[in-house]
This record gives sequence, structure tokens and C-alpha cells, in this order.
Amino acid sequence: MINQMDIQHDTQVATLQRQIQDYYARKVPFRVYHGSTNSTRVLTFKRSEMIDVSKLNRVLSVDVGKRTVLVEPNVPMDKLVKATVRHGLIPPVVTEFPGITVGGGIQGAAAETSSYKWGCLSQTVNWMEMILGDGTKLRVSPQENADLFYGTAGSYGSLGLITAVELQLIPAKKYVTITHIPVSSLQESLDVSRKYTKQGFDFIECIMFRKDMGAVVVGTFTDGVIGKKKRFSRPFDTWYYLYVEKYAKLKQGVTDTLPVKDYLFRYNRGAFWAGKLAFDHFGVKFNAWNRFFFDPFFRTRQLYKALQESAAAQIYICQDIVLPTQSVVPFMEFTDKEFDMYPIGYCPIKPEPRSPLQCNGIATADMVWNIGVYGLGVQPYEKFVAVNREIETKTRALGGKKWFYAHSYYSEEEFWQIYDKKWYDALRKKYRVTTLPDIYERIRVKETFAVDAKRAAYKTMLGRAKIRITD
Repeated sequence: MINQMDIQHDTQVATLQRQIQDYYARKVPFRVYHGSTNSTRVLTFKRSEMIDVSKLNRVLSVDVGKRTVLVEPNVPMDKLVKATVRHGLIPPVVTEFPGITVGGGIQGAAAETSSYKWGCLSQTVNWMEMILGDGTKLRVSPQENADLFYGTAGSYGSLGLITAVELQLIPAKKYVTITHIPVSSLQESLDVSRKYTKQGFDFIECIMFRKDMGAVVVGTFTDGVIGKKKRFSRPFDTWYYLYVEKYAKLKQGVTDTLPVKDYLFRYNRGAFWAGKLAFDHFGVKFNAWNRFFFDPFFRTRQLYKALQESAAAQIYICQDIVLPTQSVVPFMEFTDKEFDMYPIGYCPIKPEPRSPLQCNGIATADMVWNIGVYGLGVQPYEKFVAVNREIETKTRALGGKKWFYAHSYYSEEEFWQIYDKKWYDALRKKYRVTTLPDIYERIRVKETFAVDAKRAAYKTMLGRAKIRITD
């Protein structure tokens, strides 16, 4: 169907088609296993009810003239960047965790600090090859099967299986120069961020360390070094958020230059500030020497393995919220008053109302804002659920949506009051995916697990931590 594909890809896709056709004929629902995950929910798979796409992990081609790259869905961000920068090109949206895959980023609504210009990763896609619920292979794009193209964004695999993606690329440069602008209130942080969305920067984000102390950080691609050259990828480098906090405390504006990969994956070490929770949990002093010594285990791929193995995400709040502009400060005032949960980070995102399941599918806004709410430890589990429910209720009241990677406790009725069930069910019926679990079934928390952080730490160190698969 697609002459740019190769024999290995076509053979793998044909095998997947046959497996899905068999499930469809037997009316057996299945889930897609990628070999890794960036979800905080504990995932379990049944070997007899899963499709394994972990080997669909190749960059198939880069077209320098058209500025596009053709990839399979399980290509992670670091591999994607490595393949494109050698041609002087880079994806306009690169998620800050290098292990997030292209397919996961599209169906999980991945965004970044460049998203105020480009939107989510899905908004940089030209077309996709997909397998429907009955095993049919189809090409989707804004011109072909457009309803499925836009519906798939943020759908968490409930509308079919992505097998190939053509992404847009932009010219790459060697560095990103970043400037810190200290801010002294929640409102000031929003006002400054909004001002810079109109000034053509390539990246914009804000981190608040207290309600009266934070920094807006703006970045620009460059081939030269301005200020100091900083690195964040080596074991002896500081964690990025600590670097931002240093200048926020000093209330000092500063400009530094980062190698492009150090900027793109600046949160890889420590997973924003969530990695500190592990130090606190085990009573290990959070200092430069220990961050250096334990560095291999505090990169996001290892942290997510440990999180799945330990089930510790049932203790610590981790939610990403998307809100229209007028709701940003009220939401942060709510988290400040109710939980005093800091740091809190946020960035602007270009909306995409044509993708109703995507977190930025908010039709009434010219700009929406992703707010990351990470780090509050809450026990027992009943209280943990209650705090998550408070966040969900406030998000809905302020006209926002949640990212689906996180714990979700909406009732089915509540969920379908936020999302258009009639549209969604019609799309699933049209493309013959009604035998698959729907999105509510995929993202809701259905069971609890025993938390065992020590066992998970040992298994992660031994390279034995993995997603649960049962026979």
C-alpha cells in the first residue's frame, strides 16, 4: 500500500493483521504491548489477549527535501532525534523523556515546551498507517479518513493500531540558548509566559517553587554559545530543575546555552523533580554525590520500570492537567491552598479542537496550558484516591481536561459528560474497533496493588524490573 515501506516492515504488519483478524473473529478484546510504558498506572497484560508491537521500532527513512521522517510506532524519542539530526533536521515536538515512543506520544497526547507553536506531537503528523479492529490496514491523514486521523490523537489505542507514522521536521541547530526570567507570584508567572508566546521563542516553560518564587524559562535554537555552556545529561551534572531553582532563589535573570539534546531531554535525570521522592522514601541524603552515585537508576527509563514494579504511583500524586488561560491561576491557587504541592511546572500548548480525546482538544481557547502536579505523598490509599478526585473535580469545574497516562477515578457517567460519547461510539463502529476495550475502560483504575519499593529497587538494579504479563 505504501511504497516507502520495506519488506521487513510489511511482513511484521501482515503478521499483526492476521493476529488481529483472529481476535476479531473470536470476538476477543486485546491490548497492545510496547515493551515499556510511561504510564503511572500499574499495567498488566494477559499473554493470550495482547498484540506485541515492541519490534516495530525502526526509523524507516528521512526525506531531507520534504523535511519528513517515516518511523515505526515504537521508535523512542532519543532514537528519533539521533536519526534526524544527522541530516540537519529535528522534530518540532520532542518529549522530554527519551523513552517515550512516537506511537505512544500520538495516542497519549505528548506535548513539550515547543507546543505553544506546534501543538501536541500528533499535530506534527502528516499521515499514519493503521490496522483497524478487524485487521484491515488503512492510511489516515487530514485528507484521508480524517475523522480517524484526528480521533486517534489521545485515544490510547482504542481506535486501532498505529504501525507507521510520517512526521514533519524542522531545521536543527547545535544548541538551545535559554534565559531565566524570575517571577514573584502565580499571576506574574502567567502574565510573563503569555507575553513571551508572542515573541517568537522556540520554547517556553515556567516552574514555580513557591507561590511567590519561580522562573519563566524561554529558549531559542542557535548555532553559537551565549553565556555559559551548560550540560544536564552527564552523571556529575546537576539536575535541571535544581539549576532553575538556583536562579529563581537569587531572583536573577541569566542566559546560558545547552547542547540541543541536553535541552530536549533535560528532565531525563530525575524525571522532573519526582526522583527526589525516591531519595526521601529510602532516607538517602539528597546531595550531589548520591545523585552521581545512583545516576543510572534515576534516568526516566529506569524510574518507570521501578514505578511499575513497585506500584508506588499509588502513593504519590502525579497528574497533568490542561486548562484554558483564565483557569491557570485559579487552579494553581487551589493546589497551593489545598496541598502546598511544589514545585509545579507548566507550559502553553496550541489547541486542537479537531481531536476531542486529546487533552488540548478544547474548542473555546486560543491557548491552553499544561500544568504538571507531581510529588505529594498521600496515604492511606483511600486518602490518595480522595486527593486525586479533588483534582479531577477542580479540573472539570475550571473547563480543563486530564492527561490519560495518570490515575483516573472518574465514574463512567462523569467521564462521558466531559467527552463526546456519541461521536466516539460512532467512530468505533465505523472503523470496526468495537471489540476493543474503549478508552474509559483502558484508562480507569480498576484494581490496587501491594506497594513494595524495596523489592522494586533491587529488581531495577538487577535489570529484572518489567511490566506484568500473565498467562
